[in-house]
Amino acid sequence: MPKHGIKVVAATAALALATFGSIPSSAASAHSHTSGPGGPPAPSRFVPGPCPSTPEPIAALSTARCGFLEVPENRARPGSRTIRLATAVIPAVSAKPGEDPVVFMAGGPGGETFDDIPFLIDSGLNRDRPLIIMAQRGNLYDRPNLACPEMDRFYARYVGLGYDSPQAKRLLLDSVKKCRNRLAADGVDLGAYNTTENAADFADLRRALGIPRWNVYGYSYGSNLALTYLRKHPQGIRAVAIDSVTPPQTVTLPWTWSSAREGIDNLLKACAAELRCKSRYPDLRRTLTQQVRRLEAHPLTLNARPPRGGDPVKVVLDGGALLNLLVANAVKPPDVPAAIEELAHGRPERFAQARAADSVQVVGQTAHGLTESVACGEWVPGSTPSDVLKAGRRAFPGWPDTVLAQAPQLPFQHQVCRIWDVPDRTSAQRVATVSAVPTLLISGTFDTKTGASWARDTARTLSRSTSVRIPGIGHWVVPQSPCAQRVLASFLARPTGPDTACVAGLTPKPFTIIPE
Repeated sequence: MPKHGIKVVAATAALALATFGSIPSSAASAHSHTSGPGGPPAPSRFVPGPCPSTPEPIAALSTARCGFLEVPENRARPGSRTIRLATAVIPAVSAKPGEDPVVFMAGGPGGETFDDIPFLIDSGLNRDRPLIIMAQRGNLYDRPNLACPEMDRFYARYVGLGYDSPQAKRLLLDSVKKCRNRLAADGVDLGAYNTTENAADFADLRRALGIPRWNVYGYSYGSNLALTYLRKHPQGIRAVAIDSVTPPQTVTLPWTWSSAREGIDNLLKACAAELRCKSRYPDLRRTLTQQVRRLEAHPLTLNARPPRGGDPVKVVLDGGALLNLLVANAVKPPDVPAAIEELAHGRPERFAQARAADSVQVVGQTAHGLTESVACGEWVPGSTPSDVLKAGRRAFPGWPDTVLAQAPQLPFQHQVCRIWDVPDRTSAQRVATVSAVPTLLISGTFDTKTGASWARDTARTLSRSTSVRIPGIGHWVVPQSPCAQRVLASFLARPTGPDTACVAGLTPKPFTIIPE
């Protein structure tokens, strides 16, 4: 689920070496077994190598030491081939860093991990300890890379189609089929790209780098992965911080509607609690419902220029598109009431421009192969399209069924999964993590993808947990909140007694007030 510029890290690669001891040679391995035709999978090992060459230079990589973790693609399959996962160890800024590094687990699944480094550096993740980045299996700099350019090209076209239109459905499913067939023809074992294998990769990485103990920080899907990792591989974990909590035991397609409702509700309530916002937009909830219904009955087709420039593109705004723009935080939360009011008065430009942003897709960057394998193996099984619709009706009574029939951010997902065809992994994955390892749970009240209340449910089985809720922040809280950054730094320093004082008295940023 997606991202939110860049400090030079004043440290040397020698510092990372001192922290971790010697770099394992290409012959060093995390396991002692050997491979052979039909035999056990190949051993996991770290192989030093150059850092990825990213489209935009990442300053932190200039002092990092990089390489690949080599792991079996499918640990349960004898003779499974070896895959390579891009890894970077970024030194700490401090001259006297802590001995236990932080390992990062990115969102998505399938989001480009190295892209997140500037946000992590700006948030202070490597201030007092080294930061370890590993691209989850199938990511951009991995081998194999499970990108689906076919799907990227579809999403660029999608902005000019009705959100749930037959044409959109046909083109999406066609792009999914082409990608799946291509990956399968390349020999990719799509069923092996799952959270269990992802978690085992990180366990192997810690051993391969010779790290006795480390801390884990994950956001969105990365929180799901972190909780799975904590449950299955608790050895060597000092502390776990999860941001925008996605509990493995809960995540299903219908679940997305409760999160959308909670985040939008909290935003509308915050407007009603702010005198200027309430006065200018007196019945925002009703106005939003009216606009969703109006656009679904009579979609708008217009030309809009992407926010970062470029030629105008054709955009279709219907009820489903409007809902999904809100869930994606495509319009910044302080601007949402103004955007809804403008829309109601025939000025759809803010939403149209936000929709146009998706016409500019970086083709081949997102590992849709990992996204679909996780979604289809772990989130979709056990629910029907009818269950999704019922959850939508509970979340937004009175909204059109054509809007509510598609899970937010995951349109036509049941049909997609019939094509993707990976094993049902729900019995292995939908399990609550029970642990006494110190855990910090960070949520934003305006998060429409992973509702803030899910942190409370997750914390019930984490006996040494601390939960903080940051008002007025959407998805992936830490890069957006200096207070959350302070809480996280304090937690990493003292996992059993973090300083959460800055949270008290926080309020959302003032809402944008447009002249009448």
